[in-house]
Amino acid sequence: MNKLIAEFLGTFTLVFAGTGAIIINDLSSGAITHVGIALTFGLVVMAMIYTYGDISGAQMNPAVTTALAAAGRQPWHSVPGYVTAQSLGAITASLTLKLLFPTHASLGATQPAGVEMQSFIMEVILTAILMLTILKISRGTKEKGITAAIAIGGVVGLEALFAGPICGASMNPARSLGPALVSGQIQHLWLYLSATTLGALLAIPLDRCTHNATNSVE
Repeated sequence: MNKLIAEFLGTFTLVFAGTGAIIINDLSSGAITHVGIALTFGLVVMAMIYTYGDISGAQMNPAVTTALAAAGRQPWHSVPGYVTAQSLGAITASLTLKLLFPTHASLGATQPAGVEMQSFIMEVILTAILMLTILKISRGTKEKGITAAIAIGGVVGLEALFAGPICGASMNPARSLGPALVSGQIQHLWLYLSATTLGALLAIPLDRCTHNATNSVE
């Protein structure tokens, strides 16, 4: 139960801070800026990994949880509980933001700037890169584990920085689910649920290819 509570709180904080930054930026005439929003997402991921990493792994992402199970890093029976806790955390964060900022229409929901297929492909690639980083950084020395929060938070911030204006740089079904459900803007939700999950699963064979290549050199 403490793992599920950690996933709930971690995802709540991620969505509250990240989408909260988007909302406040809109309502303050751009005071936070796009760079500030990207930094907020990266920093909150880093902080939550340091906070809850030793308890639940601080996955905060149903696509990551599913991919870790598919890669044999986590038992499948834990996936429903994790995904439920993450989803409830995201929805609760969006409900809280709705109470605080009732006039904001989208609540920071991810929306494609162009055609859906463009954003779909970008989300697949972005999530695959993030998942590759997670798979690599979680395998190896203790020093890698200590720096995991910096590396993973850095990737989230980097990808949000350059891809956010085009596809929203979700990389996380829960991050998109909460604002979409609470704001009622669900027309593009399928894209962010499917593309992020596909991208995370795609990272598994890519990780195995590079891991095998490393072993052969050694």
